[in-house]
Amino acid sequence: MRYELTDLKLFLAIAEARSLSAGASSLHITASSASYRIKNLEQALGTYLFLRSARGMDLTPAGEVLARHVRGLLAGVERMHDEVGRFSAGLKGQIRILANSSSLNGFIIPAVSGFLVSNPNVNIDLEERASAMIPAAIAAGEADIGVLAGSVDASGVDVLRYAVDTLILVVPVNHPLAREKEVRFGAALDFDFICMEKHSSNFLFLREVAQRAGKNPNVRIHAHSFEAVLALVAGGVGIALVPESVAAASLREGKVTKIGLLEPWALRELNLILKSGEQLPSFTAAFIQFLMSE
Repeated sequence: MRYELTDLKLFLAIAEARSLSAGASSLHITASSASYRIKNLEQALGTYLFLRSARGMDLTPAGEVLARHVRGLLAGVERMHDEVGRFSAGLKGQIRILANSSSLNGFIIPAVSGFLVSNPNVNIDLEERASAMIPAAIAAGEADIGVLAGSVDASGVDVLRYAVDTLILVVPVNHPLAREKEVRFGAALDFDFICMEKHSSNFLFLREVAQRAGKNPNVRIHAHSFEAVLALVAGGVGIALVPESVAAASLREGKVTKIGLLEPWALRELNLILKSGEQLPSFTAAFIQFLMSE
């Protein structure tokens, strides 16, 4: 076969980015060289792997099959390096994590710093996704670990209970709701909201529960981070739906006021998702153990 491991890595990078230039850039390869390599790969396999259009690069059915095999192949190469690397000092490798916004900001980001400091040769790739999208992505091998809120009804994955968090309303200290300890979410929808970015899992969940209540939230502004959301709430711009874990510091400092929600969905069980039957590299297993102990 007239192709190399680099060609397969490039193919997968382009498939995940849906862009020739972005995929090439991630591997520090020029776009022209990447195009040449992909054409050679297609010629060697005797079929087209991509549908090229103005929107980008989409996989053909043959490309979908190849992507599944390449993910497994690269995972095997990673395990090989891991096992050989045990003969030298320290863990080495990269861990890919998909997480919804509440677990990402409330638990994962605070936890990873200790692990990364203790394991300088391990890198972590974090990506936010909506909880509903994570199990299928883990089953397909798009990442090593998923962390999501709520129950999991999916095949091809193993589920570990990870943590419990609570969604709350945070309001300015002089807000009309500040006198209440708990409210129904529908009552809060009469007020202006500060929200995370439009494509964030936090905002998509907020919009979903608002629509279930028969209303649409009046969004004053979409902010890029929970820190920005909390700062805007403290400034009196509006109220926000956030995990209690990410609001803890602002609540301690008295910058915002906490209002509990009477809905059962406010209590969020966070689960850790792994691909069923997957043999994990030792550094990934060590990271999972670290998360569970935290």
